[in-house]
This record gives sequence, C-alpha cells and structure tokens, in this order.
Amino acid sequence: MAELRGVITDWGGVMTSPIADSVNAWIAADGIDRESYRAVMRQWVKEAYSDGVDRNPIHALERGEWTNDEFELALASELVLEDGSPVVGPGLLARMFAGQTLDEDMLTLFRKLKASGVPTALLSNSWGGGYPTELFPDMFDAVVISAEVGMRKPELRIFLHAAQLLGLAPEECVFIDDIQANISAAEQVGLTGVLHSAAADTARQVADLLGAPLSGCG
Repeated sequence: MAELRGVITDWGGVMTSPIADSVNAWIAADGIDRESYRAVMRQWVKEAYSDGVDRNPIHALERGEWTNDEFELALASELVLEDGSPVVGPGLLARMFAGQTLDEDMLTLFRKLKASGVPTALLSNSWGGGYPTELFPDMFDAVVISAEVGMRKPELRIFLHAAQLLGLAPEECVFIDDIQANISAAEQVGLTGVLHSAAADTARQVADLLGAPLSGCG
C-alpha cells in the first residue's frame, strides 16, 4: 500500500461555507421562486452526475464549453421570480455566490500542510470563477480549475491530472470533497477520499491518513 503524501481538495463547500447556504441567501435576496429553481436544478444535477449523459448546461459550464453569460441566460430562462416575472440573467452567478464566505479553519489547514512540505492541490469545478487567487500560493502547489482544463469532476481523468501535477501517483493522494459522487470517482483511480462536512473532522482525518500532527485546525 502506497504511503499517502499529498492532499487535493475541492473549493466550494470545502474551503468555503456550504454552497446551499449561499444559494438559499440568493434565492431569498432576489425573490426567486424556489420551486422553479428546485425543478431545473434537480434535473440538471441529476444529469451532471449520471452515467451516459455527457452534455447538459452544468457539463458545459464546468468544462468551459459555455461562457458564464451563456449559462446564466440558460438558467435564468428556466426560473421565475415569486411574482411570476422573469429572472435577470447577467450577473446571476455572482449574485448566487455573493453570500459565500471562506472557511478560515480550512485555509489554516492547507497553509499548515503546505508549510510542512506536504504537496497540495486545488481541484475545483468552476461555477463562474471568483476564486481568491491571491491566497493560493500559501496553500497550494498546483491549481486545477475545470473550465481551464476542459475536464470536470467526476471524470476520472481530472483526478489523474491533479495528482500528476503534484508529481505523485493517485495512490499517494488524499482527496477532499463535499460530494460523494466525486469521492467515489476519485477512489476508482486510487485516491483516498475524505467526505467533508466540518473542518475539524476533515483535519483529524487528514492528520490520521498522513500520520502528521495537523489537528490544530480550528
């Protein structure tokens, strides 16, 4: 069994507050009809993580095949406001994630990992950008944004690509994500998955896997 040496992490919902929190705040702030949002996203997300479906709006956005503007207009066309009026497309993604905050405990964990010599990488499915890239040098040795590489989780090749950028075999990498489908896909190619729910729990699991005293997170 290979020694675990590197750590790869998702961004939204792991290094930030839960995505559902920012989406709910946006729905309330913009007066979006919640049922119209649930109906379209239930279908799009199901297709995005289903075998045999290779093309839908989420695929197109995350692989960089659509621009943010194209996705915003497509999603807005499926939504209505509570009063029945149309939703404004331009700027929709920025409004959707306006309430998202950074998880300082997770940032601290990755700063500690990198400072201690553990190879680290970000592996994120992009929804409109907005990453605080000025923070990345202290946390990550490699950064993989799906729209920039034309691949997306849970495609197996993107996990291999992230590990390769770290100069590691997949079997030498821990992978953190808040979506089980992505964890399962990573494990198919040899990575060791950690399903994220809270910073303290994730830090303990990572420390145990690496055999390193990094539990001072939080």
